[in-house]
Amino acid sequence: MKLISYGKHSIDQSDINAVSKALKNKVITSGDLVEKYEKNLSNYFKSNYSVVCNSGTSALHLAFKAADLKKNDVVLMPSINFISSYNLCSTLGAKIYLIDVEPTTGQISYESVLNCIKKYKIKKIKIIITMYLGGYVSDNVKIFNLRKKFKFFMIEDACHALGSNYLYKDKKYKIGSCKHSDMSVFSLHPLKTITTGEGGIISTNKKILYDRLKILRSHGIIRNKKKHWDYQIIKPGFNYRLSDINCALGLSQLKKINKFVYKRRKIANEYVKSLKFYTNYVNVLNKDKINSSSCHLVILKFNFNNLKISKDQLLSFFLKKGFFLQQHYKPIYLFDLYKKKNESKFFKQSNLYFKSCVSFPVHFELTKFQLAKCLQILKKLIKKTNLVL
Repeated sequence: MKLISYGKHSIDQSDINAVSKALKNKVITSGDLVEKYEKNLSNYFKSNYSVVCNSGTSALHLAFKAADLKKNDVVLMPSINFISSYNLCSTLGAKIYLIDVEPTTGQISYESVLNCIKKYKIKKIKIIITMYLGGYVSDNVKIFNLRKKFKFFMIEDACHALGSNYLYKDKKYKIGSCKHSDMSVFSLHPLKTITTGEGGIISTNKKILYDRLKILRSHGIIRNKKKHWDYQIIKPGFNYRLSDINCALGLSQLKKINKFVYKRRKIANEYVKSLKFYTNYVNVLNKDKINSSSCHLVILKFNFNNLKISKDQLLSFFLKKGFFLQQHYKPIYLFDLYKKKNESKFFKQSNLYFKSCVSFPVHFELTKFQLAKCLQILKKLIKKTNLVL
């Protein structure tokens, strides 16, 4: 049985042609196509600078290093989050404080940030990481404005939010414009809005950060412009470069981003429409933000008490029916490695979110028939709450 996943890449002949053409170029490492892709991304975001690298995790690492994150610096981040940010900040020796998320959004809010600061009596902050779970944007401007008091770097973990936007004073801004952040970080993994196979992006408006990111991405090297064979190492860096081959695919995919996002939003709205009479059992999270979101995920929030089954049973049941659902994400404080530092009892809202939320299929390749079948299975399950699984 072929599984229908919650996410899937979309590659067509134009993508294949672009990559094939790039393979015939004299340079297939980092060359002109990398520069062109970065320029096109900045034009799309309406930001001053974009830097591409080989993964979303590498992009986060570069952003933290560009912000000069050091041992014992204070970092605030969501408790519901992919593990990359916590792992990286932990490795860099930062003092990490997890923020409880809102169960209605799966994200931190202005109030939850203030609660965290008050609870731990935090006086100085180096970085606050906002993570736009599923591509839905919450409270970014209000959190950014806390900088007036705490002078922190705001780094947007926008790995889910390529194609998302938000309103500020009746004006629409793309996530990545960095109008209310220092840096925005994106993933180009195959399950994201667009892909380069693997890859990441950092967007910024600050030249000092851009210069640091470029140097850190390639071993900390600065080349002698007069003697191209000579170079200096001015800062310990990494090999996080992306190739022209990857960027050829990225350039082709970027042309289709509006089409991809439109289809995702259409699917998300279909979940809302189809499930509007079943709200005692299930609700679509962030349904009021669908038309401004990349809709990387469609997250359904279940009342498992009314449904009379468990979350694990639901996931197993759909797997038997040919649908691979997912949970985004297991809270950081539940991983054995980090349990001692973060007690579960302090994250009541995050616990509520995690126990009730499941990600359902949404991607460009999802057919009307597949979506209808998925919704039909869910409705039958709701109507037959005493189903033996």
